[in-house]
Amino acid sequence: MKSKSKRKISLGSVFINAPYFVWAALFIIIPLGVVLIYAFSDGEGGFTLSNMASLADYGGVILRSLWYSVLATVITLLIAYPFSYVVCRLRPASQKIANMFVTLPMWINLLIKTYCLSSLMDGNGLINQALAAIGFGRLSLMNNTGAVIFGMVYNYLPYMILPIYNVMSKIDVSLLEAAEDLGCSTAARVRRVVLPLTLPGIVSGIIMVFVPSVSTFYISAKMGGTGDFMIGDLIEGQIHNQNSNLPVAAALSTVLMAIILVSMLILNRFSKTDEGGSMLV
Repeated sequence: MKSKSKRKISLGSVFINAPYFVWAALFIIIPLGVVLIYAFSDGEGGFTLSNMASLADYGGVILRSLWYSVLATVITLLIAYPFSYVVCRLRPASQKIANMFVTLPMWINLLIKTYCLSSLMDGNGLINQALAAIGFGRLSLMNNTGAVIFGMVYNYLPYMILPIYNVMSKIDVSLLEAAEDLGCSTAARVRRVVLPLTLPGIVSGIIMVFVPSVSTFYISAKMGGTGDFMIGDLIEGQIHNQNSNLPVAAALSTVLMAIILVSMLILNRFSKTDEGGSMLV
């Protein structure tokens, strides 16, 4: 009887999960396989490493993409963590309002948000018009590295706030009270209790910001200068330019996937910590 029930459960699980497996095969596994085939094949369908070797010419762009993504991720973390901590100390009604304002930008398409942001920061945009109206000179806010980083932070900040807030809001208040009774200051409570307990949320937020940042292309193309191209811009150029080169684009995509995979593996190792925080001063 037990074997029959287990068999029914297993068949039921397979039936329920079948749509997901079909979806993953059609839209994830097969496309990735096609990309890998293009990355390691020449124009005649033979195996070659020349596509990967040609990526040495784009080493500067790859390093720039990593650097910009790390900067954007660190800035979003520095903004999101104290913001989440303050929101968690508000009343429940105020927390719902704050979360609504955090999630509202996520309802708008990234391309639309970036276009509107670039219009505001343009030389004749609303920001410079306001500065000129009060007697200040116009600022060069666009077509530079700072604009690209700001665009990433602006677009991806909610993806850092939400996982951190979700974990932080579930911390038992009695742990903080116990830490205070043991003589911990506010800074010590954050360092010894809150930070260890929110590490999974931090890791999730870093992944959710770093992955789209390192693969972005519209933000850097719209808000950056000619020297701010990233991997995504190169891939798009290799596909849509007149002299398109799909094998090189596939090789760049393979390197990008490898970077993302390695980053996720490293971050997941840091998230495997014991629950609970130390309350020693």
